[in-house]
Amino acid sequence: MRLTRRLAAVALLAAPLLAPVSAWAADDPAVQTVRDLYAAFTDALKDGPSPLPARVAAVGPALEKAFDFPAMARVAVGSKWSSFTPEQQAAVTDAFKRSLTVTYANRLARAAGGKFDVTPKVEERGSQRVVPTRVTAADGDDSAVDFVVNADNRIQDVLLNGDVSEIAAQRNALSTPLKSGGADAVVKFLRQRADSMLAAKPTP
Repeated sequence: MRLTRRLAAVALLAAPLLAPVSAWAADDPAVQTVRDLYAAFTDALKDGPSPLPARVAAVGPALEKAFDFPAMARVAVGSKWSSFTPEQQAAVTDAFKRSLTVTYANRLARAAGGKFDVTPKVEERGSQRVVPTRVTAADGDDSAVDFVVNADNRIQDVLLNGDVSEIAAQRNALSTPLKSGGADAVVKFLRQRADSMLAAKPTP
């Protein structure tokens, strides 16, 4: 009984110390970045999934605000980035941003009727923070989606179910055009990928 009382007292003393940590996490700018992005997604889907070009227009500004596309493009290209001219780097970044924006707008259709839940806690990983979320589709299928946010409170990677990295997938996709034709081939590949998604007929 005495031990139980002692543990209870320790818990009561610790509670005030733990509370500010939870409040700090909930108010963390990294969490707000993800919340703002999900708010834009929810608003874009409030009347059901619109045609892809309309979804791109609806979520494009929110993605540009939330994502650090220049950093993401640089990491996706890898070591050859430094060999690109400033003009080539700008062209790759622009094509990368458009391609990823169309990709996310395209994926968004599957979330129509579902919900986006942000967990108000942050995992520190050096200068980066990870904001965990869960996306639930209308049929009840859900996935863990974690956002890696940098020191500027902008998203630099997205992890599906804890280990599938968006940037790793993009880097793998860019490896072939990068080897065959450098920056110009990467730009061509990214533009064609976005154009192909936009030209595809909607699934009935």
